[in-house]
Formats: sequence, C-alpha cells, structure tokens
Amino acid sequence: MSSQPPAVMITSVGRRYDIVASFAQHTTVIATETSPLAPAQYAAQVRAIVPSLDDPAYVPELVRLCGEHGVGAVVPLIDPDIEVLAHARAQGLLPALVPDPEMARATFDKYETHLLLERLGLPSPPTVLPPTEPEHYPVIVKPRHGSNSRSIHLASSPEQARFFADYAQEPVVLQRAMRGPEFSIDCLCDTQGRCLNAIPRSMIESRGGESVKGTVLGDPELIELGQAVSEGVGARGPCMVQAFRDPELGLRVTDINIRFGGGYPAHMYGALPGHTYPELIIRMASGERVTPHVGQMKAGVTFARYYWQLELDQQSLPTGREIAPGGPVRI
Repeated sequence: MSSQPPAVMITSVGRRYDIVASFAQHTTVIATETSPLAPAQYAAQVRAIVPSLDDPAYVPELVRLCGEHGVGAVVPLIDPDIEVLAHARAQGLLPALVPDPEMARATFDKYETHLLLERLGLPSPPTVLPPTEPEHYPVIVKPRHGSNSRSIHLASSPEQARFFADYAQEPVVLQRAMRGPEFSIDCLCDTQGRCLNAIPRSMIESRGGESVKGTVLGDPELIELGQAVSEGVGARGPCMVQAFRDPELGLRVTDINIRFGGGYPAHMYGALPGHTYPELIIRMASGERVTPHVGQMKAGVTFARYYWQLELDQQSLPTGREIAPGGPVRI
C-alpha cells in the first residue's frame, strides 16, 4: 500500500466548507464546482471549475481530473449528482461512493422511496399521490423530487392539500404528518454495502433542510434502523436517514439522502478517534476492508453550527484576511 493516501474528489461542494476541510486534513481533496464563488472549494488543495451537471462534458471532465490527481473516491454532496455518478460508476468510469443507478433514482423520488421502504419491510408514513385522498390529516405536501426542504407545506384539510399541490407547480406526494421528536441517522457503508456505523442525532433546530443544532444519541433502536435502511437501499459511502418517533405510529422513515447530510458535524464529533467518516472513506479508497463498528460512538455530544466567510481578491483568490483576526473569540 502506498504511503500517500489516494486523493478524494468532492463534487458540487457549495457551502459545505466543514466537509471539505475534514477530508483535507487527511489527504488531497479535489473540490469541484461551477462557480469560483462557492466557498467550500477554498478548503481543498485543488479547486476545479467543471461543466454543469447536465452538460455531456461533465463526467469526462471528472474522469480527467481523477486520472490527473490519483483520486481513489468520489463523494457527491447534492442529490442531483448521485444518479449521474451512479451511471458513471456502473460503467467503470469513476470510483464514486454511490449506490446502483436504480437505487439512486428511487431514493431521489419521495414516492418511490416510500414504496421501496415498504418492499423492504421498513417503516414509512402513509404516503399517496394526488388525486388519491389520504386517510388521515394533517399531511405534508412535498415535491416528489425535492431537496433542501423546498416547497414543503403542512395541510390540515383536503382543500389545503389541493391548494399546495397546485401551488408547487411540480409533482408532489401527500405524506401523513408525523408528530413527536425528529431524528437523523448518519450512516456510512463500505463498497459492498455493509453498514460500518450509524450515528443518530436529535434535530434540535434546522434551517433550510440542514440541521444547525443537535445532540449525538446512543439510541439502539435508531442505530438499528439506520443500519437496516442504509444496507437495504444498497448505499455505498454516506447515507443520511431521517425519521420521527410518532406517539401513535412509532418510528417512521420520512427521507433518505444517499450522501452526507446537513448535520455533518454530529458524526464528526460523535465518532471514535480514527473512525470519522472522512478517515474511513480514505482507508476504503486505499483498498482497506474496514471492520464494521455499528453503535460505537461518543453519545451526548452536542453541536451548534454557525456562519463564517472568506474574503477573495479581484482574481477570486483568498486574501487570508479574517474579519475577526484569529477567528471567533472564546470567552
């Protein structure tokens, strides 16, 4: 095995500086974006401006970059990337940590995700497509192919459900609104689809679909659910499972994202030393068969995310100047 770990490519990095920086601590990171103003790319050693996702040149450019920089794993950060990379992986073009194309397609469709969970014998809230009338109100009206909590509305009556379905101007699902506490379970699977770990966290506060405050939970039921879902959908690499513990229905899975979730810091702080997900991904990219350690974590750790910013010069390069020298002041 080489003494130098393989590089990791992270696609569509956007604002996820935390994820890019955590990989860059351990290996060379190639961060791809379509805009030089995406801040997360400045946490990487290599910044690459690439064609848009729907451009035929997109995958060939990723292939070229992988060859040039010795990339051992490609990690997507947004939902639309996943199926594109899944097809490239299936063709042997990219070492992408994504599921097979059919699973990528199913988990990007909220109704197909519901049907998939039912086929797997896993708990999902009652979910229908308009004009089918749900048996219970209130319901959540959400786009079949939505992300980042876009166009999600609570409807307490058939009239409200019809209004929000029309207002969305895209296909929607009607899903029974869950009560009780909400959780996210950050999972990581190896390239054979084995769950290596599942770290649950509470959802104390979220904004725009991203968790900004949460606590790592050593909840055996949530850990078991995360493992069952991530292995059931054939995840490779990260997989985030969202669920509610409804007082009437019990645990129900409301969403599956086969990528890193918005509460990324939780499993960074909750993982045992040497077992953070970036470290495990780099080990897998090196050809190591990582031993599953499901349920091993530091429970009780709480995270609270905050905003920071970069200053760029006229050539869109970081000036290195901080607004508050030395960063946030610890009191």
